[in-house]
Amino acid sequence: MDTGDAAWLLASAALVLFMTPGLALFYGGMDRSRSVLNMIMMSFWCLLVVPVLWAVVGYSLAFSGSGKFIGDFELAFLSNITLEDGGATLMSVAFLGTFAVITPALISGAVAGRMKFSAWAAFVPLWLLLVYCPVAFWVYGGTEELTGWLGARGSLDFAGGTVIHVNAGIAALAAVLVLGLRRGWPGEGHPPHSMPLVMLGAGILWFGWFGFSSGSAFAAAGVAVQAWLNTFLAAAAAGLAWCLVERLRDGHVTSLGAASGIVAGLVAITPGAGFVAGTAPLIIGAIAGVVCCYAVRLKFRAGYDDSLDVVGVHMVGGLVGSLLIGFFARPGFFGGDFEAGLFHGGDAGLLVEQLIANVVTMVFAFVVTYLIMKVLDLTIGVRADADAETAGLDLSQHAETAYRLADTAMERR
Repeated sequence: MDTGDAAWLLASAALVLFMTPGLALFYGGMDRSRSVLNMIMMSFWCLLVVPVLWAVVGYSLAFSGSGKFIGDFELAFLSNITLEDGGATLMSVAFLGTFAVITPALISGAVAGRMKFSAWAAFVPLWLLLVYCPVAFWVYGGTEELTGWLGARGSLDFAGGTVIHVNAGIAALAAVLVLGLRRGWPGEGHPPHSMPLVMLGAGILWFGWFGFSSGSAFAAAGVAVQAWLNTFLAAAAAGLAWCLVERLRDGHVTSLGAASGIVAGLVAITPGAGFVAGTAPLIIGAIAGVVCCYAVRLKFRAGYDDSLDVVGVHMVGGLVGSLLIGFFARPGFFGGDFEAGLFHGGDAGLLVEQLIANVVTMVFAFVVTYLIMKVLDLTIGVRADADAETAGLDLSQHAETAYRLADTAMERR
């Protein structure tokens, strides 16, 4: 590898890895004080388990082989990898492994406050192998090395809009349908217990996302620069749009809204970060901010308890960004061989492929996730009991508490 490219990818991998602790703080602040450590530990469990499984078999299943639907075991246990390519394959293992870590961690926000940690511990490796690896192979298979069927058809996903956010978002919906509602929801409010933690987590996510998007160029080149700028602009536009909707609809702007809007913009630009340019990231971000701001309220009408709005932000935001590639993709700007969007001389072909890839991913991920949760529920059980849920999952699942509060009434909040 070129030394400059290698340095940028190593830095990008570290940035993406830092996103998972940031997500832990973001989700932890949004949860109740009596379950904040449980929420944080769910993300850290992904940091512990996924890298090991990724090196043993996950990377090989997702990024090797010549089939259409799943990889093979050629690179299992990191075998058949040498430094003859300058470390390019090892870099791929490391960089893409950080993506694999954060994807199941995203799901944890939906099940906050009521899932047994033992069930989560079993769910993560099962979901990684049965859902994430196949979808990654399908979508990123449109290269000379890989032949996954969705990528080969022409769908685009620069940094994981479909593979990560739509995939995790629809899986979150399946998981909460098996788990059921939190006790007291929706009548009893469940406000964030620490907005400073939420804002800190959002800032870390935004910081790490520059590696997430621009690192996916796999080179320190012009595409990486454009992806960096797209990430910057889309997040700002989405956060601003969310705040404006709050002001017009509710009469005030909230810090939670600003943080949620930023994340929605980051999610939406992820699939097209290396395919769009000009004012497109501003438009994509603004659309995502408005759509996701309303989407998070759908759970109250539909009756599914997505605790921390994973469906409304990640599934909806990823879907918005992925479909908008069909309008804004600019191959001429990037010198790429992908199809142009409708606004840049293309026809509806790319938009159709984006729709197919996302619908297929949603159907597959929902069904398999639902089955995983059902099997776990029938065997070890997935729901914490009533006493544990009332007392808080920190004590019942981990025998510790995040805060030592003198006022026990405050601790019950």
